[in-house]
Amino acid sequence: MGNHTKIVALTGKGGVGKTSLSASIVRILTENYPDSKILAIDADPAVGLSVALGVKPEHTLDEIRKKMTEDVADKLKEAQDILAEAKFQLYDSMIEKDGFAFLAIGRPEAAGCYCAINTYLRKVIEMLVDDFDYVVIDGEAGIEQINRRVLEKVTHLVCVSDQSRKGLQIIETIKNVADELVMYDKIGLVVNRAPLPDKVKEKEIGGVPVVAVIPQDDAMTENDIEGRSVFELDDSAIVLNGARQALRGLGLI
Repeated sequence: MGNHTKIVALTGKGGVGKTSLSASIVRILTENYPDSKILAIDADPAVGLSVALGVKPEHTLDEIRKKMTEDVADKLKEAQDILAEAKFQLYDSMIEKDGFAFLAIGRPEAAGCYCAINTYLRKVIEMLVDDFDYVVIDGEAGIEQINRRVLEKVTHLVCVSDQSRKGLQIIETIKNVADELVMYDKIGLVVNRAPLPDKVKEKEIGGVPVVAVIPQDDAMTENDIEGRSVFELDDSAIVLNGARQALRGLGLI
């Protein structure tokens, strides 16, 4: 991994607005670093990030994996050839958009071929990541897959929770899993869609520093319902201000 590459992965249980926040973070990074190379990875099989960013992915990583698995059996024998071909295919399927590139992981295979091709693809993603300054990963609910399916290392792990006691209790579990499974440099908690933001007084919860508390954002909800992207939100939108606060708290802007 390039020493300069900052990899921001978002994790947390479903329904806490991770995808809106991931998209907002991508937007803020493109605005703050117009000359940087930014990659958004949708690691959630529900593929919400593409809508939130206003992109339409042609091929997912899993489709490439399938195709590669079929091709590899036929013609590619050398590991180097497989890596080169996979990298070419991934670049080919990446969407370049206003200041960022986008890659969707897609649905994982049912207990099928987790053979060498997975290992290759992880290597390829690590090679790709080297070409970018910032990578934002919208993870599915739960943290295991960030490690298992995408990357061995993230630099900034963002835990997202709602304000419910149950949601916040899960944070400690997430941190324990992360400490075991994910190599990360910095971790932060965003309390999102908080109905009573002033009630969050703690500086840290479950051992994770609170980097932002974001109230419920009706503009974002409306945006979601209408299928518009975060780039159509007003600059002063609550979720964008929250994303800025989180990125400052993590030392990313």
